[in-house]
Amino acid sequence: MFAIVETGGKQYRVSTDQKIIVDKLSADVGSKITLDKVLLVNNGQDTSFGNPVLSGAKVEAEVLKNFKDDKIIIFKKRRRQNSRRKRGHRQHQTLLKITAIKG
Repeated sequence: MFAIVETGGKQYRVSTDQKIIVDKLSADVGSKITLDKVLLVNNGQDTSFGNPVLSGAKVEAEVLKNFKDDKIIIFKKRRRQNSRRKRGHRQHQTLLKITAIKG
């Protein structure tokens, strides 16, 4: 059984006991959250599609940790202009463990 959920403007294919990394959610470590934007649910035999989301379908998850991803370096250089710019960015992310798919 698997489902496709949307969170943070991105879509994820999830199944029970799977761990996924999503953009930061405002939830404490160890807390249970519910992902309500379920786009598709497949239980092996039949598939249910949403238009755009399935009503009554939920995916329950547990927050394992909140962390910052590896640093990304943004370097821009204009040749022969003596112009350089170096910036860095670390994205805040959340690690989730999918506990149940209902729908």
